[in-house]
Amino acid sequence: MKKKWITILITSVVFYGCYYDVEQQLYGISGPCDISNVTFSSSITSVLQNYGCLGCHSGVSASGGIRLDSYSYVKTMAINGKLYGSINYNSGYSPMPKGSNKMLSCDINKVKAWINSGSPNN
Repeated sequence: MKKKWITILITSVVFYGCYYDVEQQLYGISGPCDISNVTFSSSITSVLQNYGCLGCHSGVSASGGIRLDSYSYVKTMAINGKLYGSINYNSGYSPMPKGSNKMLSCDINKVKAWINSGSPNN
């Protein structure tokens, strides 16, 4: 009888230990991430607004002296690597958004695609 319970326990641990999260299921994302037409005016500003970046990074008293409330400020952070480094949690950068979960990989990929295309004001 004891062997039976040990077998059931081990089987349960192995079965439930194989659980993993799928971002699309957790956050209700449907379909693949489209990074073919990323623009500053819609894609990048939406990402910054959706994650509350402008709450801390706007105006003269912006957190860390980093402003993201205009194209020129965002482009500066894109060019110097701080924008992508922070949202992708790269070593040597302060992970953003601070005190929150990492951005969805689709949103990070949109920012990266925009940066790779030269950070245009489109």
